[in-house]
Amino acid sequence: MSSTESPSVPAASVLPKVAPVRVGEGERLRSVGLPGVTLSIRSRRPAREGLPPALYVHGLGGSSQNWSELMAQLDGAVDSEALDLPGFGDSPPPDDGDYSVTGHARAVIRHLDAAGRGPVHLFGNSLGGAVTTRVAAVRPDLVRTLTLVSPALPELRIQRTAAPTALLGVPGVAALFTRLTKEWTAEQRVRGVLGLCYGDPARVSSEAFQYAVEELERRLQLPYFWDAMARSARGIVNAYTLGGQHGLWRQAERVLAPTLLIYGGRDQLVAFRMARKAAHSFRDSRLLSLPDAGHVAMMEYPEVVAAAFRELLSDTAQAGTGATRASGVDGVTVPGAGS
Repeated sequence: MSSTESPSVPAASVLPKVAPVRVGEGERLRSVGLPGVTLSIRSRRPAREGLPPALYVHGLGGSSQNWSELMAQLDGAVDSEALDLPGFGDSPPPDDGDYSVTGHARAVIRHLDAAGRGPVHLFGNSLGGAVTTRVAAVRPDLVRTLTLVSPALPELRIQRTAAPTALLGVPGVAALFTRLTKEWTAEQRVRGVLGLCYGDPARVSSEAFQYAVEELERRLQLPYFWDAMARSARGIVNAYTLGGQHGLWRQAERVLAPTLLIYGGRDQLVAFRMARKAAHSFRDSRLLSLPDAGHVAMMEYPEVVAAAFRELLSDTAQAGTGATRASGVDGVTVPGAGS
């Protein structure tokens, strides 16, 4: 077993002193202790009382900060919270070291059960898309609607650009990669990530780039950073191989909540061709295609994503609580969205 794969220990004993996580204007950050896990929760003060609750779940290597722009766009529509999955953002590792898709889904469910905010409008990106799909399938009572941005659902033929991420899940690869890239600066690493995740990295402002560099520098000081990355990547790969009722596509078919699917035409991690399969797998779905977007459309085109969600919110409200539209697929393509 490599040094990056040592068993996890209780969270309190692995928290080093590092720079504080950035909290944006209008946001607050709090820590929630749950059985076996401690989660960092980012939220915004609701514009008014009585707004329906929403919860956002980030992807591999991301954090609750990935949702800040979309959360701001949805002020007045929902009462927003975004969590840091165990081992990511400001959340320490889970006590049992379980970074599987099921382990992450269990953390989300524990938070929702403890908070009593359900059913929520649930959002997921990439790994978070797989996690929230599983949550919606096994606990439909917790989910009003499901919005998936480039969800990490099984592909028989992954893109070559996604292969290095999948390889992180192979034992020892994370340690090897750490050694091979030890001379890389945080700026170089961030540019690489932006090139992989954005349809057009030039859309990232210099201020946002600097924030990303500072956040990466903070995370690289965490002793469990690469372990969380490697084990979560392995969790995705393992989830791709599961069959039967535990398979993610089978669970997608079980989702009852109205589902908004968002795919980017320039996504290098989740193939754009999977959009149609997803739209036919989720029984009550609508599809938004953004040809110029990459893997994180909610960061690249938050206004467009927010508008699509508001439409979903309006339609489900008109249909009545707990009711669903007739089965079918609404396919919408937005050319040059946000340009």
